[in-house]
Amino acid sequence: MRQHKISCFLIVCNEADRIERCLAPLQGWVDELIILDSGSTDGTVEIAKKYTSEVHCTDWPGYGPQRNRALAMCQYDWVLTIDADEIVTEALKAEIDEVLSIAKPDANMIKIPWKTYFFGKFLNHGRYTAPQGKLFYKVGAKFKERQVHETLLQPNQRIKVLKSALLHYSWRNYQHVQEKHLKYACLMAQEKANKGKKSTIGFAVLRFFTDFFQQYVLSLGFLDGWRGLLMAIILGEYAFHKYAALAELSLPQDDTAVERR
Repeated sequence: MRQHKISCFLIVCNEADRIERCLAPLQGWVDELIILDSGSTDGTVEIAKKYTSEVHCTDWPGYGPQRNRALAMCQYDWVLTIDADEIVTEALKAEIDEVLSIAKPDANMIKIPWKTYFFGKFLNHGRYTAPQGKLFYKVGAKFKERQVHETLLQPNQRIKVLKSALLHYSWRNYQHVQEKHLKYACLMAQEKANKGKKSTIGFAVLRFFTDFFQQYVLSLGFLDGWRGLLMAIILGEYAFHKYAALAELSLPQDDTAVERR
């Protein structure tokens, strides 16, 4: 029997086509379910209200600030953060219940392996299979105030990695996978520019090849066949777009003004 109650939160926008299969396994298992919606127009809010009364409509301050808003609403010490494109399996629920069945768990950060679905099959290697810090003890924890890739800051972190996977259906189609990576790349470029960092197109090209090599060779992406090759190309493109966008932001202001006229 699980001894610790779990607060679970999602931050969402226009997820009506997939949020129900995410929420259904959570209902009745987590002790608190909080959803922050940032302007959905597709019925996401109405679907969410079938599963919890804790549905809040907000503006969009960025991923980090929005997760911190949701975290502040959680009343229990153990918090599970899930995205609408993820599904908690029965095996995963059982393993989490077992970890939290003792009075004082020996970890305060529970990482869960991803099984990411990509073009008809789950990937077995690379970045999108790495364990994710999804369940944590919230005392002293806070997400970085970043627009994207908002990692959790946690004092005296002690990590336990589970065996059961979290199913991850990140992309609806090829257009979506490209649009999502391009959006994140530009957000990261702006964040780096705000910190005074610069880039060049030459460096962007170099990063394409290094990130491709990291995913396809070092992370064994080639073992996923043509899907692994395509994912390595996409991640190489993501790195290229990030530093190409930063290169554009690195240009002197008067030069960019001329270019835009």
